[in-house]
Amino acid sequence: MPVEWNSESESQTYTVQPGDTLSKISQKVYGDAGRYMDIFYANRDKLKDPDKIQAGQQFVHQLRTAVPPGAYELSLRI
Repeated sequence: MPVEWNSESESQTYTVQPGDTLSKISQKVYGDAGRYMDIFYANRDKLKDPDKIQAGQQFVHQLRTAVPPGAYELSLRI
């Protein structure tokens, strides 16, 4: 499912280094390798396959959490 970014989100650019994968980049920028598809969807204009990236490419990534369409942010109180 594609991700819609919060309108308040800010973005930064990341330059792919040799040996990077979207999972490695996701771990670096989000602290969670599983969010690699967030980067893929944010850069669909540059990527056709999340497994095919090259050193030197520049990708945009959001600084805030992505919210899937139709989802609501929940908070838990314990």
